[in-house]
Amino acid sequence: MKKISWKKVVVLLVTIFIVFQIAGSFFFYNLAIKRGPKDFLTSNADLKVSAETMDVFLNGDWLDWVDKQEFEEMHMTSRDGLELMGYYLPAKQPTDKLVILTHGYLGHAKQMGLYGQFYYEELGYNIFMPNARGHGKSGGDYYGFGWPDRLDLIDWTNLLTKKAGTNTQVIYHGLSMGAATVLMASGENLPNQVKAIIADSPYQSVYQLFAYQLNRMFHLPAFPLLDNMNLLTNAKAGYSLKEADALSAVQRATVPILYIHGNADTFVPTDMAKKLYEVTESDADIFLVDDANHGEAFVMDQEAYKKRAEEFIHQHVSAISSQY
Repeated sequence: MKKISWKKVVVLLVTIFIVFQIAGSFFFYNLAIKRGPKDFLTSNADLKVSAETMDVFLNGDWLDWVDKQEFEEMHMTSRDGLELMGYYLPAKQPTDKLVILTHGYLGHAKQMGLYGQFYYEELGYNIFMPNARGHGKSGGDYYGFGWPDRLDLIDWTNLLTKKAGTNTQVIYHGLSMGAATVLMASGENLPNQVKAIIADSPYQSVYQLFAYQLNRMFHLPAFPLLDNMNLLTNAKAGYSLKEADALSAVQRATVPILYIHGNADTFVPTDMAKKLYEVTESDADIFLVDDANHGEAFVMDQEAYKKRAEEFIHQHVSAISSQY
């Protein structure tokens, strides 16, 4: 039998490794970032919520409230040419207050009506709910996980303040990926109309979140698979998993930030919110809800959630302007 040289064995093993890494990068890019159904999340135990929360999500009165509102559809072209859309609802009484509500991964704009009802009915705000790129009626064949979305948010803000008036005072309120979006935006030169940010269930960076879930769901190390996927994401979606970093952004923040997180969150660990709070450069506060899993805080302790949010807003948003 002819012997195979060790050099050929090494070359073969290296080739297999490279092919595996390339195939793995495409697999996980398609799995997580490419636009489309994500059936693998339906069986993820980390996303299981209480029966009470599920009932509110599926049958809550906020759904009827959303259906009854006469939203104005607004459209905008992003800096890189995507057609984006969102829903605007002016307050019952003229006001200089506006909240922009940013939804989570695989969600859509009107799901933020759960929070919009509170701002509209109880606080008297104008509300705007955009579909993130790749979601709902917005264009895009990938999910931005907050990074390109942060610039879309700033552009929406500029468009809305032209519509509502330059004296408009704006709150950003985001959930999960939407929370990462508003935090990533906090490190930019925000329009001066933005007065406060509320981030519910945020993650620190996309790379870190993927590394955590790669280990938890697939028992795989981050390196080198995620680093190769990082290159692929940069090539196909135009951003890097590592640069999509809320932790770095909040260290440049000048707008006050309220962090909200569930103490029982295993999909995005609570420690991520704690670390974000610790390093935030601007005025910051944190509200943790016991027994709440990912995105459950509002339902699990709605009164306390509303109270903390309202106190924070009133602390940083001035009284109604005289022009109204």
